[in-house]
Amino acid sequence: MMHYVKTLTIAGSDSGGGAGIQADIKTMSALGCYASSVITAVTAQNTKQVFDIQNINPSVVEAQLRAVLTDLRPNAIKIGMVGSAENMESIAKTLSEVSDIPLIIDPVMVSTSGNKLMDDSAVHTFCQQLLPLATLLTPNIPEAEVLAGMPITSVSDIDEAAMRILKRGCNALLIKGGHVEGSMKTDRLYFSNGSEPMVFKAESIETRNTHGTGCTLSSAITALLARGLQLEDAVAMAKNYVSNALKEGADVEIGSGHGAVNHFYNPEKLIKQ
Repeated sequence: MMHYVKTLTIAGSDSGGGAGIQADIKTMSALGCYASSVITAVTAQNTKQVFDIQNINPSVVEAQLRAVLTDLRPNAIKIGMVGSAENMESIAKTLSEVSDIPLIIDPVMVSTSGNKLMDDSAVHTFCQQLLPLATLLTPNIPEAEVLAGMPITSVSDIDEAAMRILKRGCNALLIKGGHVEGSMKTDRLYFSNGSEPMVFKAESIETRNTHGTGCTLSSAITALLARGLQLEDAVAMAKNYVSNALKEGADVEIGSGHGAVNHFYNPEKLIKQ
């Protein structure tokens, strides 16, 4: 019996359609995967700002997750915005029972427009319960500063922050350089086994349509891991996908703020195994 390559995204809903669950499903679908979802929060937002956030009850989050895991059984899982510490505890408890599935965690703490998306009280729970389950953690510079407990102003700072974060228990860490000004955006992939970090560079693209790029990158990595790629190859191909999606959506008006990338610039058919 043939099956589609399946993915799962655990994240918040973005009413503007550019990030969160919506961006995850678009990305995974564009890369040939059948995407299921667990919604952890509902946000009221558009391209300009986040107006309101309502976290989903932890029991409902767990029920969604168990419903998917007991039937659809994804090949890889992505976690984005979780919101509350209670949701994190519920997710961590359930996912600890399926440790054989690759888990990509994007520690969503701040939106592109600058709104906080993770409660201060939830950061400790995140580090203690979710982070150690990660096959790959994908923080940007501000998020890495929070997780490492230090400011980052140089490459040596990034290296030090990476070592601190890896000691918390994740298998690998991709620190994204999108918040650093310059003509090139550089991401650095670190491994818990102490091997040399891998550097991925991409040309900086002039556009205000950058909403959801972090969600898109982590979802692309998840989809490519589900398809059977090795981690470093999945990261390289995911970065290329995001760069092309940015280029193809650079000059299109979606709203009056930060628009989304063009997730469907070159969509693939659902892949069967």
